[in-house]
Amino acid sequence: FQDVNHMVIFGFGFFLTFLKRYGFSSTGFNLLITVLGVQCSVLIEDLIALLLQKRNEDGLTRITKAAVSMTAVVISTGTVLGKANPVQLILMAVVEIIVFHMSRWINTTFLEIPDSISMMHVHLFGAYFGLAVSSHFSEPSPRTEKNASTPKSDLLSMLGTLFLWVFWPSFNSVLFKNDKSKAVGNTYFALAVSAVTAFTLSLLTTKDGKFRVTDIHSAVLAGGVTVGYAAHSIEYPWIAMILGLLASGITILGSYCLQRCLHPALKIHDTSGVHFTFGLPGVLGALAQVVLLVIKNWTNLQSLGYLVMTYIGAFCLTISVALITGFITGLILNLKLFKTVPVSKYFEDQFYWEVSF
Repeated sequence: FQDVNHMVIFGFGFFLTFLKRYGFSSTGFNLLITVLGVQCSVLIEDLIALLLQKRNEDGLTRITKAAVSMTAVVISTGTVLGKANPVQLILMAVVEIIVFHMSRWINTTFLEIPDSISMMHVHLFGAYFGLAVSSHFSEPSPRTEKNASTPKSDLLSMLGTLFLWVFWPSFNSVLFKNDKSKAVGNTYFALAVSAVTAFTLSLLTTKDGKFRVTDIHSAVLAGGVTVGYAAHSIEYPWIAMILGLLASGITILGSYCLQRCLHPALKIHDTSGVHFTFGLPGVLGALAQVVLLVIKNWTNLQSLGYLVMTYIGAFCLTISVALITGFITGLILNLKLFKTVPVSKYFEDQFYWEVSF
């Protein structure tokens, strides 16, 4: 629980501090929505247990699951970072945590996906829910420099990345009871290879042969996201290492394609780049899990087709629910009632905080 709590509060809090004038809001609002969302998540779990007449888990397990669930909300926050006000963020957090629990309940009840696997959909759900919400927020002017970073803000953001990197093996193994050590080892190897790949590709893709902070900031975590689905079942570390290599490559190369082609065409402004940091590696991890499932159960063809369809169904259901509910949530957040932030006030701490210079 401590490791997961450090990740969500400290890791993600500093991970989002790359904007030069939005540091107070990035860390402060992250704390606010996280502690509020954890309470909502525990209440929802209790309500589900009451309605289904299930036995409640112990308190620490419930809080840990709630903290893991909040990762989806924190990831979604990154897409509208600097553009949504605190009221909008709180409403988005409450709606998203409710819908995420509904999605997990469908996956575990009807598709019979293990609870620990369905929880790993937090990356997919958070990324695509956030992208759908951000499609309703105005894009900042390309001439503004307020959404730029400084060496100091990049350093603080890199500190958050390091904390996430260190604690990610705990995140991927926290819900597994029997294969915890295997999940930790596979996650570490995937993270290690993704870090090496990130530095290599960053060096090769720059004109002056220097490392790019934005590449390292996002790509070193990609291996942990991808391997999360199958970390407990991978028998050989080299498989996890290959997944880390592919995840880091997709993150860096995907950032170029998405930022230049897809996002402008769809009129989506992804402030923190969560699509290629969490979304694409999450898709890769879900597909890799299906491939590994086919390889492992190749001799049992009778049940193989059913297993593949249920896991693919859970993957598609998660993305579909995230996109549909995120789009609706974005419409609600832009009602006049919630006083949408004007574009001229984007990425400004002074709009919410007492700031002395």
